[in-house]
Amino acid sequence: MMAERQPMPLQDAEERRKNFNEVALGYSEEQAVAEASRCLQCKDPKCVKGCPVNIDIPAFIASIAEKDFDKAIKIIKLTNALPAVCGRVCPQEVQCEQYCVLAKKGQPIAIGRLERFAADHESNMGIEPPKKATPTGKRVAVVGSGPAGLTAAADLAKAGHAVTIFESLHEPGGVLTYGIPEFRLPKAIVRQEVEYIKKLGVDIKVDYVIGRIKTLDELREEFDAVFLGTGAGLPNFMGIEGENLNGVYSANEFLTRVNLMKAFRFPEYDTPVKRGKKVVVVGGGNVAMDAARCALRLGADEVSIVYRRGEDELPARREEVENAKEEGIIFRLLTNPVRILGDDKMNVRGVECIKMELGEPDESGRRKPVSVKGSEHEIEADMVIIAIGTSPNPIIFTGSKGLKSTSKGTIIIDDSGMSSLSGVYAGGDVVTGAATVISAMGAGKLAAQTINKYLSEQ
Repeated sequence: MMAERQPMPLQDAEERRKNFNEVALGYSEEQAVAEASRCLQCKDPKCVKGCPVNIDIPAFIASIAEKDFDKAIKIIKLTNALPAVCGRVCPQEVQCEQYCVLAKKGQPIAIGRLERFAADHESNMGIEPPKKATPTGKRVAVVGSGPAGLTAAADLAKAGHAVTIFESLHEPGGVLTYGIPEFRLPKAIVRQEVEYIKKLGVDIKVDYVIGRIKTLDELREEFDAVFLGTGAGLPNFMGIEGENLNGVYSANEFLTRVNLMKAFRFPEYDTPVKRGKKVVVVGGGNVAMDAARCALRLGADEVSIVYRRGEDELPARREEVENAKEEGIIFRLLTNPVRILGDDKMNVRGVECIKMELGEPDESGRRKPVSVKGSEHEIEADMVIIAIGTSPNPIIFTGSKGLKSTSKGTIIIDDSGMSSLSGVYAGGDVVTGAATVISAMGAGKLAAQTINKYLSEQ
C-alpha cells in the first residue's frame, strides 16, 4: 500500500491570524526521511524537467532518505542558490511535483518541503562558505536584487566574473523582501540567502537607482555585460471611480510598508499603515492572499477577497487559499467592483460591486466573466487594497537609447536573453510581466549561461 504524504506542521489557525510568525513549521527529521523514502527513484525523472533551475531532485531526495542531509543540500546548491526561499514559496504543485509519477495514483512527493528541510538543516548546522572561482577579469552589472538578479549574480560569480548588483531599495531581495509576508517567508531567511551570494564575491550596492544615479548607457561603458532583473514593481489599478480615496492602497505599497518597512511593528518602526476594520482586497492571486492575511493580522474585524471569477479559477496557490480560509478570510467570488464609495471627508466607506457569471473562454483560455444585470450591491469597507497585477517600472529606460519594449512595458529579448542593446540581457518579470519566484530564477540562470558564453567570446 502506498505510503501517505507527510503533512506539513502548521501554526494553529486561531493563533497565527494574530501574529506574523511563520505559518508552516517545517518537517522534523523523521518526517523528512519518511517522505523522502516514498520516492520511487525513477530512471527517467520527469520531476527534474518540471524544475526551472534543473535541480537533481531524485539525488537530493535519496540523500535525505539515507539521512545524509549535508549531501542533499550540496546537490541542491549545485543549481539553486536560494533553496530556503524556493522550499517555502515556489508553486511546486504545478512544476516539479506535477510530473511526479506518484501523482497519477495518489499524492506526489513533497519536493518543496524536502528542499526546505535540507536548507534549514544547513542553516541550523552552519552554512559552509563557498569557494570563490578563479577571476576571469570580466565585470558584470546586475540591476535588481530579486530572484532573477540574485540567481544570475550567483552563477556569474561562480564562473569567475566580478559581479556588482545595483538595488534601488535599502535592503536587497526585491519581491522576496518587500512583497512576501514574514509569515510565509521570514526576512531572516532572505538575508541568509543574500549573505551566501555575497560570500561568492558578489558586491551589492543598495539605494542605487539605475535610471537616476546612473543610466543604463553609463553602465554599459563601465561593465562588460549587464543583466536587467528589475522585476515588475509598478502597480496596476482598475481605473474605476474612487481609487483616489483615502484608504485605497495598491497591494504593492501595502505589502512594502508591512514587510520592508515593518509597519506591523509600529510605533517601534515609524512607518504606519492604515489598520482597516473592514477590508476589501480586489484580486485572486498570491499577492491578494498575502495582502488579505496581512490586513487580518493588523487587526481587521473582517477581510474579504473580491474576485470576478470562481474558486476553480483562483490563480493563487491552493495551500494559500486554504490557509486564508482557515484564518477567516471571506471569499466573495464571481463579484467585481465597479466603484469605490467615499464619505464627505474622502475616506473609503464601501465598495459597489456587481455579480458575475462565467461565459465563453477569452484569449487566456479562461472563461470570461460577464456581469449579471440587476445584481449591483454594496460591501461595507473602510479600506480597499487593489491586487490585480503589476507592470515593469519604466525608470530603467530613463537616459537609455535603443532599449526596446512591448506595449506593456516589458523588455524585448531574443532567444539568448539579450535585449536590443548588445551585451545587455534581461529576464524575469521585467520580460514576462508578473510571474513566480522560481520562473524568475530560471530566467536568471539562463541569462547567466548566455552572458558567460558572450563574455568568453569577447
